[in-house]
Amino acid sequence: MPAPGELTFAAPRGAKPPRHLADLSAADRREAVAELGEKPFRANQLSRHYFGRLSADPAEWTDIPAASRDRLAEALLPDLMSVVRHVSCDGDTTRKTLWKLFDGTLVESVLMRYPDRVTMCISSQAGCGMNCPFCATGQAGLTRNLSTAEIVEQIAAGMRDLRAGALGGPAEAPESTPGGPTRLNNVVFMGMGEPLANYNRVLAAIRRLTDPAPDGFGLSQRGITVSTVGLVPAMHRLADEGLSVRLALSLHAPDDELRDTLVPVNTRWKVSEVLDAAWTYAEKSNRRVSIEYALIKDINDQAWRADLLGRKLKNHRVHVNLIPLNPTPGSKWTASRPEDEREFVRRLEAHGVPVTVRDTRGQEIDGACGQLAAAG
Repeated sequence: MPAPGELTFAAPRGAKPPRHLADLSAADRREAVAELGEKPFRANQLSRHYFGRLSADPAEWTDIPAASRDRLAEALLPDLMSVVRHVSCDGDTTRKTLWKLFDGTLVESVLMRYPDRVTMCISSQAGCGMNCPFCATGQAGLTRNLSTAEIVEQIAAGMRDLRAGALGGPAEAPESTPGGPTRLNNVVFMGMGEPLANYNRVLAAIRRLTDPAPDGFGLSQRGITVSTVGLVPAMHRLADEGLSVRLALSLHAPDDELRDTLVPVNTRWKVSEVLDAAWTYAEKSNRRVSIEYALIKDINDQAWRADLLGRKLKNHRVHVNLIPLNPTPGSKWTASRPEDEREFVRRLEAHGVPVTVRDTRGQEIDGACGQLAAAG
């Protein structure tokens, strides 16, 4: 991968990302290797280096003949992205990365270390087509879907950086630390884009993240969260996949009148339909659904809306994440007053609904929820 700031050739916009090992199933990898004139078992060796050892450097593949390494790397491990810059905050425990993809498209991801875990927030699209007015990504519009490998490579890069000591790394977190200093615990599809609008590639990426070595990174499905604004057919489709990943529904309003404005896709699938799809997913996956709710001053933080939300959610397998609105350039909206936030929490708890106010990690580097805009 090129060093930060290094100039790289950009393919024309509209070009298809080059084929990468992470785009392929285990069977497809063996076929691709055979097409190169190599023995099919080389696919397992190559997968073990990429997914198990996090190595994309042919010089490190000592179990593969030297004459085969460059050919395999060129055909199946092309450079997909380069670092434009890293910016950090929160005492260097949060780092946002701006990536330039092979065609010059820009996307962002955020790596966060907590005392007991490491979380990475990744992008599934460049931009977003959902047009939510309080979200910087949504206001930027959609550029294109990311390939499976472009999604996966964000994770691979984060893992490599953690191993090398990013965010404090091994020096501050001994091997006995839960999750280990070089291992991600959680991956959240909450970066740029609507994951379920790039369904096939996101699903394939989840397989690569969770398949055991050598086919994938071997992360727990329970450590994966997929967010959606409420694409109901895709939510039902995901419920039928037999996964145990967590579904996070970006609701932001309990009533159709307001949600039509805050989450424009609500004009297609109403609150009742979206919640019904969420309960179906909860039942089939045996996982609680997370309800994401950005608290916006005098817009959606009224006590009566908290009561309405509580009535709709009570007695369901659910947890509410309240998110103090993160500021975005030019926005007329801001976070709720502390007293209104406290009352919103109290009303939800009175209905027996579990609720947490989310930590606003990354706000000062525009790396928090709703702030990713991939500005060059």
